[in-house]
Amino acid sequence: MAQVLVIGSGAREHAIAQTLLRSPQVDQVVIAPGNDGMTDPGLVIKPIAATAIAELIAFVQGAKIDLTIVGSEEPLTLGIVDAFQQAGLPIFGPTAYAAQLEGSKAFSKQVLAANHIPTAASDVATSLTDAYAKATQFGFPVVVKQDGLALGKGVTIVKNTAQLTALLTAIYAKDAAQKLVIEEYLAGVEFSIFSFVGELGVVHAPIAQDHKRLLDQNAGPNTGGMGAYSPVRWLSNAIREEAIQTLVEPVLAGMQASGHPFTGILYTGVMLTEKGPKVIEFNVRLGDPEAQIVLPQLESDFYQMLLDLLAGQQPEVVWQDADIYLGVVLAAPGYPVKPEKGLPVPVITGDDLHMNYAGVIQQDDALVVNGGRVVTVVGRAQSATAAAAKIYAALDALDTRLQYRHDIGYQAVQAENETKAL
Repeated sequence: MAQVLVIGSGAREHAIAQTLLRSPQVDQVVIAPGNDGMTDPGLVIKPIAATAIAELIAFVQGAKIDLTIVGSEEPLTLGIVDAFQQAGLPIFGPTAYAAQLEGSKAFSKQVLAANHIPTAASDVATSLTDAYAKATQFGFPVVVKQDGLALGKGVTIVKNTAQLTALLTAIYAKDAAQKLVIEEYLAGVEFSIFSFVGELGVVHAPIAQDHKRLLDQNAGPNTGGMGAYSPVRWLSNAIREEAIQTLVEPVLAGMQASGHPFTGILYTGVMLTEKGPKVIEFNVRLGDPEAQIVLPQLESDFYQMLLDLLAGQQPEVVWQDADIYLGVVLAAPGYPVKPEKGLPVPVITGDDLHMNYAGVIQQDDALVVNGGRVVTVVGRAQSATAAAAKIYAALDALDTRLQYRHDIGYQAVQAENETKAL
């Protein structure tokens, strides 16, 4: 029986671990550093930081771990995959070079341009004056992105001159040489494609749609994600295939041709515009909260799928399509600016409901809040309408100060209502 290490500490890693434990080949999953809410049978928490690469290698060697999968982006950009490979240890994820697709927005734009992949027009700025001039050339709204990792919160849609001035002044007060990517604003509908990539095989997961804004009706600041659902039934298979063929496959071919093939998980953020699908961003790991609603749909063996991809084979994979999986994130008051800690974490129970834990810590006999996003509550039903109703009935009955959106999956619910009306 196999032992697997998952690197990370959030609800995404909790979902990855749960999916691995469904494999008949896996008897234990270690999560480093994990969190105190991960108490499923078969899960072991190892308090090693995700960026402590040498310590993680020593642990894997000593514990005879059979496979490592990296959940969070920071260790990937630091070269954890390169280090494990040099030590002869099996690991699923991209090299540090390939991880620049997420680690550097400027690098990502260069790859998109070199491979003629549809995306927003953009420019790079490295000073306050330069950024202001380039942003105003695009007109409003305009998108301003920090070049490096920003935990899902480094993108701002700027609507007017006053907002632009305030944003750029604040950014360059902290770092006078900050690199920014300035982009034209793309109007349309967003969705996400997750591709598990090996040397000779690729597995595309069901399409997901997440909700980045803090508040209902897409108001408030960008966050790491406040909820998601999958599959996205109102999106046609033809559009899905077009996005894969015009956005995903060319970047994988381009990386291969450059001598730096991509392996691991490619997250393609897509905007469906009037001119067709375009890339908003690439990430190099599963999304959070998308992992929590995509991975439960895998009916075949996740561990075997990863082994096959690492071995240069095309896996045989089965995804469910009978139900909609919908997840709602509960966040601390004050998130994303200044999350309040120490509040009790509610327990949600019910048929076809489960919880994936993130920013929690054990205090006495209970879990309390220890971060921004606290827990993802995931439900399943035959429709988005039914899944949302099930989750919100449980959430709205809580006595809690944790905040959450009340409209996750609204586009799917609207599409279902329109279909019923026909």
